[in-house]
Amino acid sequence: MDEITVGFAMTGSYCTFAQVFPQLEKLCENGYKVYPIMSENVQKTDTRFGKAADFIKRAEEITGNRLLKSIPDVEPIGPKKLTDALIVAPCTGNTLAKLANGITDTTVTMAVKSTLRNNKPIIIAVSTNDGLANSAKNIGHLLNYKNIYFVPFKQDDPYCKERSLVADMDKINETLINALSGKQEEPIIK
Repeated sequence: MDEITVGFAMTGSYCTFAQVFPQLEKLCENGYKVYPIMSENVQKTDTRFGKAADFIKRAEEITGNRLLKSIPDVEPIGPKKLTDALIVAPCTGNTLAKLANGITDTTVTMAVKSTLRNNKPIIIAVSTNDGLANSAKNIGHLLNYKNIYFVPFKQDDPYCKERSLVADMDKINETLINALSGKQEEPIIK
């Protein structure tokens, strides 16, 4: 395979990081060059799921590239054509809302905008407790956008968190491969 360069942007659904980091490793093992990107909140917030500094260090060690930390860091993705695709995993409801409404005020949303500038695919791995509530309309909007592809998702815990959705993180690689060919991984809803 020719070297494919991918941006990998993480937003603050910290509970899914344990499923997301192995997928980042898999992409690198599969020969992709990967630039790690994290939202400002991920970069500075320690949670019960881990310390921000540890997440940054792990992403940089896995990819062998420094973290793209700011809007000025990611803005050149478009003009310099730095990536062939961008993965947002996990993608929170907050980020979904910003993407659906064209709001570019974070490192991750700027990375998306800059990637879309070149008609390159965006792969979204949703993880939100309001996926079947307020975020549902944003998912619906994004499903209709050119160059936006969703990692197949399902209800997270239908009995205790009936509105929560989470992507099948194990499908990130397959979704990326299909997106690079202009196809959506199916079925979207598991």
